[in-house]
Amino acid sequence: MEPITYEPIGEIRSPFEDPSEVPVDPDEPSGAAGRVELEPEYEPGLDGLDGFSHVTILAHLHRSPADALRAHPPFAEGLEVGVFATASPNRPNPIAQTVVRLEAIEGSTLHVDGLDLLDGTPVLDLKPFAPKPSLLEELETGWIGEHLDQEY
Repeated sequence: MEPITYEPIGEIRSPFEDPSEVPVDPDEPSGAAGRVELEPEYEPGLDGLDGFSHVTILAHLHRSPADALRAHPPFAEGLEVGVFATASPNRPNPIAQTVVRLEAIEGSTLHVDGLDLLDGTPVLDLKPFAPKPSLLEELETGWIGEHLDQEY
């Protein structure tokens, strides 16, 4: 296969400077406010996004070592699973997918809440968060649902 190259469309501005500061609780949003600052030429692409309450951010985890195929989820003590069964930032292609609350749009800047990305994280794409209702009815959360009540 040939390599794939993407150019960032913007970057994250968040209160998290170090990976150890980023919240990992899958059951609770981080509560961290911040911004998605897009390059000005992408502003027309935001038209219509203001009608959505949440936005999916696809980002490049620029500080991830990207070298593991197994992971130890922090909220599931003693459990080891394949990295593709987790949201671990340490994966073969360090791509993040996260959903945040959209508070406001000013020009090419999105003001968001619930960030779990480092300050300076390159943004690859944005999409409105609009899950298909039929999928929600069939949703199963695997090992995550079994460990949500654990303290960590």
